[in-house]
Amino acid sequence: MYHDRYILTLSCVDSRGIVAAVTTFLTQQYGFIIESGQFGDASTQHFFMRVEFSLQAGAPSLKMLRSLFAEQVGAPFDMRWDIFDKNKKARVLVLVSKQGHCLHDLLYRTGTHQLPIEIPAIISNHPDMASLAEWHKVPYHQFAEGESKPEQEKKILALVEQHHIDVVVLARYMQILSPELAAKLSGRAINIHHSFLPSFKGARPYHQAFDRGVKLIGATAHYVTDELDEGPIIEQEVARVDHAHTPDDLAAIGRDIECQVLTRALKYHVEHRVVLNGKKTVVFR
Repeated sequence: MYHDRYILTLSCVDSRGIVAAVTTFLTQQYGFIIESGQFGDASTQHFFMRVEFSLQAGAPSLKMLRSLFAEQVGAPFDMRWDIFDKNKKARVLVLVSKQGHCLHDLLYRTGTHQLPIEIPAIISNHPDMASLAEWHKVPYHQFAEGESKPEQEKKILALVEQHHIDVVVLARYMQILSPELAAKLSGRAINIHHSFLPSFKGARPYHQAFDRGVKLIGATAHYVTDELDEGPIIEQEVARVDHAHTPDDLAAIGRDIECQVLTRALKYHVEHRVVLNGKKTVVFR
């Protein structure tokens, strides 16, 4: 019954009858609802919904289903919506610099099928992760020495197009994307950073945190925008620390949290559980 599964996500101005219209439509088109989540945001007066469903015998093709939904439900409620094939794995381009903990984790979870993704390419401004990529049999593209930022970003976009990339992940990629590239990847580029920002900027943030005697450290995964580290937040996590932890201890704990948060954020994204709500997100966990 559940072999062919699809995911509908939508957002629109909140009003009466949205849930009834969606569920009635799916029922009429031989859809079988497996999971459904919804949220009405009183602060923005917008409604958000995610429905996972299968299509039974007699259902229209996916192309026809989209056309019918647009006409019968999407247009009347002026929705932003899409329907995705759950069986299709997301294609992910990973950007990395010298710190490899997040890349290690993504490659491991991909190889063990904990993440429903494919990684057709890795790109970096350093050679440090080349051997790791080779071990996992993933092509590794390193920027040439002296390449300008526009030239580097042109290569990133070329790989996005060449490999039909669905989402770009900045796995501790220590470069700032230009506003132009951030705009082109809007809603499909995810970054991870420690949650000291903006308190401890620059080099050695964990040493700065140690010197201040912090009691909580954490990480934040968010969508990339042209405002540095201020895009819509997808996922966060914290860990409690104390006076006995050294700066190296804090850094190790921070790396573990970054891996966990980035994995969860990417999983939510590729399972179409994240819907943008202005500068915020609605996440149907």
